[in-house]
Amino acid sequence: MKAMNVMRNAALCGLLFCLTTGSNTATANNAGKDNTALLNYFSTCLTSPDKNHTFEKGKQFSLAKVEQYRQLVWNAWRTANERLDEEKLIPLQPLSDKTCSQWNLPPELEPKAVMPYYWGTKGTTKPDEGYPLFIYTHGSGPKAAEWDTGLKICRMFDDAPSAYFIPQIPNEGSYYRWWQKSKQYAWEKLLRQSLVSDHINPDRVYIFGISEGGYGSQRLASFYADYLAGAGPMAGGEPLKNAPAENCANIAFSLLTGAVDRGFYRNMLTGYVKNEFEHLQKEHPGLFTHRIELIPNMGHSIDYRLTTPWLKQYARNPYPKYVLWEDFEMDGLHRKGFYNLVVKERPDADARTRYEMTIEDNRITLNVDNVAYEVIQKDPHWGIELKFKKHYTPATKGKVIVYLNSELVDLKQKVTVTVNGKQVFQGKVKPDLKHMANSCATFFDPQRIYPAAIEVEL
Repeated sequence: MKAMNVMRNAALCGLLFCLTTGSNTATANNAGKDNTALLNYFSTCLTSPDKNHTFEKGKQFSLAKVEQYRQLVWNAWRTANERLDEEKLIPLQPLSDKTCSQWNLPPELEPKAVMPYYWGTKGTTKPDEGYPLFIYTHGSGPKAAEWDTGLKICRMFDDAPSAYFIPQIPNEGSYYRWWQKSKQYAWEKLLRQSLVSDHINPDRVYIFGISEGGYGSQRLASFYADYLAGAGPMAGGEPLKNAPAENCANIAFSLLTGAVDRGFYRNMLTGYVKNEFEHLQKEHPGLFTHRIELIPNMGHSIDYRLTTPWLKQYARNPYPKYVLWEDFEMDGLHRKGFYNLVVKERPDADARTRYEMTIEDNRITLNVDNVAYEVIQKDPHWGIELKFKKHYTPATKGKVIVYLNSELVDLKQKVTVTVNGKQVFQGKVKPDLKHMANSCATFFDPQRIYPAAIEVEL
């Protein structure tokens, strides 16, 4: 949380910058120009997010000034968000049936989509580093009743002090899915707005849900794992193709399902998820923290009180030196990046890609493979694909940016990058304002404003 702490006092950003860099008129003018350029860039990114924008104004600086520039960048990002004409989160107050509002989701993503939500806190004292944030996704009954039940049970869970975002699904029928592109818009808006608020601890964000919300939170956990400390689907069980377990390295993952919950093979699929996590944990000890259990003699209703207290034990590591990411599409959309990796050019537009990054000392090893799924078990009644075998072939094209900071490598020394067995870079990397601006706009995460980057081409 060091990076977060130095950015707490946004009002002092310009003053601190000047004081720590010489406190003269020329320095103040340069800081003002940088701030203006950043504000213009971030405003453009926020008003037209579907376009690929790049901050081109390179400005190198010494390692001693990394925190000063990080503060400058985050302050500009926060100001751009404050100025953006959009529906904001309501003020954070104690969670009740009164602390609610709604967002209108883009009609081009889902027609007539209005997402009501509860937004509030539990406990009497805000932690110094911000509230843990729990995001709850409800089940597939009538949406008003499910939303009301969600508020009641979330207020009951033993996880205070905490903050909660409890949304209602906008539409029923074919739009009753928490992972569709309109809801992806809502999740990213929530993360962006909550992280600039200074109320939320960026390393303690959790997602969990029940039944349909269990399916949704499992998919979202795999898709957005780099933002999460943990995830807790309940009474669910997705086929692993929909939520690759590999992506959950570095987070805490809980999946609780009734042992006799046979609807849509939930118990069987939960068993497959358990087997996969255990296999990955053996291959990568310590990286796949999980609690996956079939609750004896229980059907679709289980004890929901067990999940959030277990999750709250764990905090995110925003800078893992081992990243395993299967880049998969969800409702036609791909993530731009994951942890410190950003994809500039996908190896195959029609295939999934697996990125495996290992950092040891100052040596970065990146393996990039195309992924193909072979179905080895299918439900004969509904045609649900239940079990798979994966096949990997080395990717032969593509472009990736590897973002770096002092938590990942020693920026005073040379860095070596090897991709698919071939050395593609060796040398020193220098801090540059453009890398901090571009990583901030990509991830909108105060912990992932990276001062250095290496772009590699397969």
